Amino acid sequence: MEGVRGPESRWSWVEVNLAALRRNTAAFKKRLERGVQMMCVVKADAYGHGAAPCAKTMHAAGASQFAVATVAEGVALREAGIEWPILILSEPPVDCVRTLVEYDLMPAVYTADFALALGEAAASVERVARYHLALDTGMTRIGVRREDAVELRRTIDFHRGLECAGTFTHFATADMLDDWDFALQLNRFTETIEALYGAGLDTGLVHCDNTPGTILHPECHFDMCRVGVGLYGLHPAETTYGQIDLEPVMSVRGRVVRVIYPNVGDGVGYGLTWRVPKKNVQVATVPIGYADGLARELSNQMDVLVDGTRCRQVGNICMDQFMFAVDVNTTRSYRPTRPVEYGDVVTILGADGKECITAEEMAGLRNTINYEVVCDFGMRLEKIYT
Repeated sequence: MEGVRGPESRWSWVEVNLAALRRNTAAFKKRLERGVQMMCVVKADAYGHGAAPCAKTMHAAGASQFAVATVAEGVALREAGIEWPILILSEPPVDCVRTLVEYDLMPAVYTADFALALGEAAASVERVARYHLALDTGMTRIGVRREDAVELRRTIDFHRGLECAGTFTHFATADMLDDWDFALQLNRFTETIEALYGAGLDTGLVHCDNTPGTILHPECHFDMCRVGVGLYGLHPAETTYGQIDLEPVMSVRGRVVRVIYPNVGDGVGYGLTWRVPKKNVQVATVPIGYADGLARELSNQMDVLVDGTRCRQVGNICMDQFMFAVDVNTTRSYRPTRPVEYGDVVTILGADGKECITAEEMAGLRNTINYEVVCDFGMRLEKIYT
């Protein structure tokens, strides 16, 4: 395979296609009415893609705000030069309030004690801390209960160090069509917003749509949408296929560091869970393992691509390496046009020629979702931006 050679220090890497990311971001932005803002979710290091480079690309394509999961993630974005509004998607420990003020990070708020501590920290340095009020409308994860929202705001609104910059909730079933629970959550959310308005309280930006909600439920885009996994070219659910064109942004590749013709009957890897079935079978090693996000449960289950051809992964996946076989005499065997050689590029996730291994394919083998697949690959592998 022609293209990126990868880092010199270790022959394994993640490729991030920023052009595809830009097109995906623009595709979501195009779905929003004029004046509706787009908040891009870059938590977990942008789902393994690299938060700061992705945020800069997203902003150039129409994003106006960003969301992360932790205070540390927000600080890292600020230190990388990201100046746009950043929301922490939950209420962090009260010990973080000074850091939130120092780095101008907006936390989700749903308890009075935290809000007042945040206000005190801001007022002590003559600043105003912005926050978003999180409402629990039925997911039972975070947020103030809807019936307590007005009372909470009245309890904290006197503080000169606080400003409500937004009010939001999160849907549990936004990926489902004609779903009763979704309709119930939306009704609870709109009723709570109306109650806040009725009490004379400023809600700031009203937002509730996540990635599937942004695609499937334009009726509740409100002031802003929070778009996450779709930005990276991954569909959040089967219901969104055909509704928007997305391009996968991540590829995972490595190079062959060893290749041999073992003897018939030789075992491969810990536990020797696969044995060489015949002569003229190659076994090659690639320096990617479960510490890099290649889940051990994929052992003897997955394929990789070499020169546009599928090859079977064999043996237990190790912490830092895995092996694959060429010309295996099984129903899943594939025959490349030439023997594999030292230094050959191997695609673990992504396209090579006419073949492609998707995050959805890998997620199916793992009985998980594509979100987890890409997040896992972002843990240790060096990222190369193309």
